[in-house]
Amino acid sequence: MTAKYLVTGASGKLGQSVLRHLTETYQVAPGDIIAGSRKPETLSEWVAKGIQTRVVDFDDAASMEKAFAEAGRVLIISTDALDRPGHRLIQHKAAIAAAEKAGVQHLLYTSMPEPANSPLLFAPDHEGTEAAIKASTIPAWTILRNNWYFENVFLSASSALASGHWYSAAAGGGIAHILRDDIGRAVAAALVAPTEGKTVYTLTGTKAYSHADIAALIGAAAGKKISVVEVPLEGLVQGMVGAGLPEPLARVFASVDTMIGVGGLAKVTADYKTLTGLEPQGFEAWVDSQAAAFNALVK
Repeated sequence: MTAKYLVTGASGKLGQSVLRHLTETYQVAPGDIIAGSRKPETLSEWVAKGIQTRVVDFDDAASMEKAFAEAGRVLIISTDALDRPGHRLIQHKAAIAAAEKAGVQHLLYTSMPEPANSPLLFAPDHEGTEAAIKASTIPAWTILRNNWYFENVFLSASSALASGHWYSAAAGGGIAHILRDDIGRAVAAALVAPTEGKTVYTLTGTKAYSHADIAALIGAAAGKKISVVEVPLEGLVQGMVGAGLPEPLARVFASVDTMIGVGGLAKVTADYKTLTGLEPQGFEAWVDSQAAAFNALVK
């Protein structure tokens, strides 16, 4: 049974959001959707609604070829293999090759803002994947360069609210965050859009916020003052290692601050509205809505 759309990484939070918007926001018939995952048994809720599931393992080309052959449009949600440098690019290239072999007509991929020449240590994975897509024989493709999620703020807020200090090597740069569910809506919109061209969208919030801005907003929501402490990049790395993070991952996460510092996440676009017809949720309204969660992190 051939379906119109296939979503990889369907067990993850973004994949779940895309499935929800396909079925609820855009009223796609469940029978026209395939949810792909390494663990399709985790998708029973969607099976009950009529969505098909397939094993899609980015380390198993045969699984991808088989699943992709049943869909006209395929969404590749970038994998989370950050602990093995270069492995994610190998996975993505295998997925693109499988899509070509399966005859996929339209490939979509979730990338990051400005991946070329970026100081972010995993940016080459995205840059290389984009290049492989553009060099492929797939007739149509859409690259969705997603900015950081609002929800990522919790990674820093936990220690900042506990200690009252936010350690930053971002040199005052800003981030045009966007709600994860807004990304899900925009990705679903791109999947169902009638165009068959070759397009790049950069999905951002409406305003860029520095770490000082974010700390002030979160501190106000939680009723605790947070002081931003600028530190050298190596100091940030060693602080993460001291907190228990393996050094290779600490260096990856610290490189996010380097990218922020050079303005790599500050660009604001109207691409979200172009795809959805809506404005993305504002960051300050989201912080207010999460006040209880931030307050729970205060010690």
